[in-house]
Amino acid sequence: MSSESSREKFQAYLTQQGLHVTNQRLAIFDAALAQKEHFTAEQLLDRARTIDDSVSRATVYRTLPLMTESQILREVDIGSGEKFYLPASSGNTQVAQVVCVDCDRIFEISAPFMEWYGSTVSLKLGLKPISQRLQVSAHCIAYRSSGRCPNRLKK
Repeated sequence: MSSESSREKFQAYLTQQGLHVTNQRLAIFDAALAQKEHFTAEQLLDRARTIDDSVSRATVYRTLPLMTESQILREVDIGSGEKFYLPASSGNTQVAQVVCVDCDRIFEISAPFMEWYGSTVSLKLGLKPISQRLQVSAHCIAYRSSGRCPNRLKK
């Protein structure tokens, strides 16, 4: 989905929910869709303020659920107490997340077997799957041997 059609989808969702399309919400949208890596709400706040310095922390925290509900963003919980977000792609939704516990970086890899597995185990129980995820926690081999993680993101 292009950025323009995502913007239209988000604006339509806001209108459908009876909410205003504001400059702050659009700055948050633009900042979020410009991201190539997973990000936190606080990182999004910093980036959105470079677009519109009037963006408030409260508006970021109220807008993130709207962006996930409208399927503009995907929310990722790695169990650290902090949620991460990534723009939703219209491509492969069957991904596994590998989380480096040394640097908290999240990698996503294609996992086409997940659809088959989710359907198989659900059907055995008489259920129909509606969502699934696979998340692996791992140590960085380079960090363990040299004390430096080549994947560590600069904060």
